[in-house]
Amino acid sequence: MKKVFVSGCYDILHGGHIEFFEQAKALGDHLTVSFAGTNVLKAYKNRKPSIPDEHKKKLIESIGVVDEAVIGTDISGDGLDFKQEFARVRPDILAVTEDDHFGEIKKELCNQYGAEYVVLPKTLGFKRTSTSEILKYIKAPTEVPVRVDFAGGWLDVPKHSREDSFIVNCAVSPGVTANDWPYRIGSGLGGSAARAHLMGEDSIAAELDDGVGWQDPAVIHETGLCVWRSGQKPVLDCKLHHGFLQGKMALLLTGDGHMTSKLTDGKRDYDHISQASKIARNAVKNEDIKELAKAVHESYLVQMKEGMDPLEEAGLARKYCGAGFGGYALYLFLTENERDAFVENNKGIKIEPYARF
Repeated sequence: MKKVFVSGCYDILHGGHIEFFEQAKALGDHLTVSFAGTNVLKAYKNRKPSIPDEHKKKLIESIGVVDEAVIGTDISGDGLDFKQEFARVRPDILAVTEDDHFGEIKKELCNQYGAEYVVLPKTLGFKRTSTSEILKYIKAPTEVPVRVDFAGGWLDVPKHSREDSFIVNCAVSPGVTANDWPYRIGSGLGGSAARAHLMGEDSIAAELDDGVGWQDPAVIHETGLCVWRSGQKPVLDCKLHHGFLQGKMALLLTGDGHMTSKLTDGKRDYDHISQASKIARNAVKNEDIKELAKAVHESYLVQMKEGMDPLEEAGLARKYCGAGFGGYALYLFLTENERDAFVENNKGIKIEPYARF
């Protein structure tokens, strides 16, 4: 009888694990699956198992191609938590995946016991995943806000950042879910970051990899009315309750969407953007909507210099959200009645600040 041995965490079983077990079993007649026990997960992953070890053992043994499941308990730190069971079983083959991180030391173990070391390719017929990704998805929120930006846009892009400047933005409701999205997609409200949050992904890394800035995922994750320091990564300068903005904001869909990554290197007045960001920071600290409107207006003047179409005049101030050149425009009003009248007459959207403290 040809015995095959595999090992891993297998904390949350998924299709990739089953495919690997099937490939490994095809190499011989008897398959032993070793999984990391509670003490091993605690030592190396700093987390508890998804279910107790004995329950996981029963589940794995119920898989048709698995003949025996054993618990890895060795926490010596060499990546071989299964050494005792390996010595007991004395398999003919140790099968690993092509992305195994302990290849060399496992080869030495095989040499010690006369086992063959076999690398199996990952040939999934569906998107690859991992226990970590599944856990992130489980923990991900079911609803998140989108965002509006008042001043400092583009200073969150690392290559355009300025040490003495800020980004001022606000998470707003109504929120979005995977199945309910009350806004036009791709229109300057941070939708890609919101969607990444809903999927449990690292949205800041994803935005930076796309060549854009970090402000969208930062404020959507943090929520509230936020002032951020311009720089390579999000550093919160201050976060306030949103009371003075309640009933004072609206969105108007102005035209086609835009692709921020294609506009990152456009010609614009960064000195003026920096000036507006400082005004906006003071406005937030003073909870002064008129001063914030001044910062929004200065940001709008920068957008006009870039060649964007003028927006309809209304309220205290207005500007394009995000990169502009279409999408949504943010309007600020002195009173809720003025905001509501504007929305009714222009088929706009009422938005309210959203904060989680």
